[in-house]
Amino acid sequence: MILFVLAYLGGVLTIVSPCILPVLPFVFARAGQPFLRSTFPMLVGMAATFAAVATLAALGGGWAVQANEYGRYAALALLAVFGVVLLFPSLSDRLTRPLVSLGARLSQSADKESRRGGSTVIASLLLGIATGLLWAPCAGPVLGLILTGAALQGASVGTTLLLLAYALGAATSLALALLIGGRVYQAMKRSLGVGEWLRRGVGIAVLVAVVAIAMGLDTGFLTQASLASTASIEQRLVDRFHAEDRKKPSSVVMTNDGGAMMSANNQMMKGDPAAMSGANAMMMQALPKTATASALPVESTMPSLDGAVQWLNSPPLTVEGLKGKVVLVDFWTYSCINCIRAIPYVKAWAEKYKDQGLVVIGVHAPEFAFEKNPDNVKKSIADLGITYPVAIDNDYKIWRAFENEYWPAHYFIDAQGRVRHHHFGEGEYDESERVIQQLLAEAGKNVANDIVDVKASGAQAASDQGDVQSAETYVGWQRSENFADDQGTVNDAPHVYTAQTPRLNEWGLTGNWTVARENAGLNDKDGSIYFRFHARDLHLVLGPGSDGKPVRFQVTIDGKPPGASHGVDTDADGNGTVTGERLYQLVREDGPVSDRTFEIRFKDPGVQAYAFTFG
Repeated sequence: MILFVLAYLGGVLTIVSPCILPVLPFVFARAGQPFLRSTFPMLVGMAATFAAVATLAALGGGWAVQANEYGRYAALALLAVFGVVLLFPSLSDRLTRPLVSLGARLSQSADKESRRGGSTVIASLLLGIATGLLWAPCAGPVLGLILTGAALQGASVGTTLLLLAYALGAATSLALALLIGGRVYQAMKRSLGVGEWLRRGVGIAVLVAVVAIAMGLDTGFLTQASLASTASIEQRLVDRFHAEDRKKPSSVVMTNDGGAMMSANNQMMKGDPAAMSGANAMMMQALPKTATASALPVESTMPSLDGAVQWLNSPPLTVEGLKGKVVLVDFWTYSCINCIRAIPYVKAWAEKYKDQGLVVIGVHAPEFAFEKNPDNVKKSIADLGITYPVAIDNDYKIWRAFENEYWPAHYFIDAQGRVRHHHFGEGEYDESERVIQQLLAEAGKNVANDIVDVKASGAQAASDQGDVQSAETYVGWQRSENFADDQGTVNDAPHVYTAQTPRLNEWGLTGNWTVARENAGLNDKDGSIYFRFHARDLHLVLGPGSDGKPVRFQVTIDGKPPGASHGVDTDADGNGTVTGERLYQLVREDGPVSDRTFEIRFKDPGVQAYAFTFG
């Protein structure tokens, strides 16, 4: 119930968000008309349609997004007709053909019960449905929390009801605004005698809103505007409602790049655990650490391992078949830098304790679409030298069974099939190994008490957290932040970007790029990506184009070749090649860490860029 209240309050706050502006003309076009027969049906249609579309987008995958695009085109056409009829009332009598009669009905004033069979209630409801297809609210912490839950827990009535509560909150604030605005509208009509001009003014506003939405300005410029940010208010609501949760023991390790968490941060409407948005969402808090290995409580029984689309290095494993074994389950994904840095320890434990009964299972839960390709996963485990069983969890069934929310996440299970310990993120490797030793001892095994000595190199080397002042940053519009150009990105369409002067932790593009939901693709050669960062290591998740052809690139730091500060995927001159979809280490500072400007220029078209991480 608390979450429903939180969702409703988050929706109410959208009235002061700049992202509500594009739909205001459609709402205020009903000003002065009967509330129950005109305004109320329109707001209900808007709320219900948004809840349905958001649910499908979060859970249904690409087909739902494509279907919504067609719906948006139809809605834009319908509302354009509505705006034209408001602007030129005489046209309403001429629009009798079947293809446009619906738009004509929507234009009728509310004092008429019907027009040629077209009910005012039905017309208002249809207008609300069209508006709901176009509404893309700013994704603050509350909406981010709801959508992350949808992605993680799968389809449910609860998810749709939460989205509906959010939309109804927005509808409530719009209704109040409309009641006030309607009175002002009616007073102006009576006192000034300008009702017809007001009608035409609303028609112009509707047409301007249609054009703005069609050009993507509603999700571009307006999301960059700071007219009235509600994120801080929403965050305080989230923190208040989750105050008790923050008191519970946990072992969250907060890394500066945020990649240790599958938090709601920057994730929206994606349909998997990475599903959430280009704006701020729920920020996870650092929590007290778990109990030491000397006092391990029983947290739960081991969840099912059913649902993997494929098993690598092993036939499918089951909970029953693992009874009598100590099990470590590692949730990871191969482009996650935090996972990559934890894997050397997991490998060392698997090798050291395999003869004493430890079974390590890697559960590969993808973040990006390309990580769902089993061939890519096979190549990554070969490159990383992983020989223990790996379950490809593309449908997140194991992820959901464990109610997991993090990359990497380690679950420690005793020989009786009980979860006794968990750890999220990097670090505390000695403590984790002590847990393994204790569980093996409880199972009657005689184990040494020494700790593995891991000497990782390249991208697997431990992060220098004291020098990391740059956070994980996504390039696709759905989750991007800190774009250097105040105009923002032009989404889902080719656009030529010019260089800006970035401040610390800002990034940008040069050349002809198409910024899509999950990545940015280079349309012509000689395009670049730049980032002002502060860290020892800089990584970028990259992939070649759809044709799979290698893409050559050159890296510079402060306009010069990296020299001794080059990463493992470049040489001293900064040259390298994108040959597959994975994380590329491009910079490892050789000297003191300071603010630097990184740029990677691609000599060939087609590259796809996903996310920056740092260490």
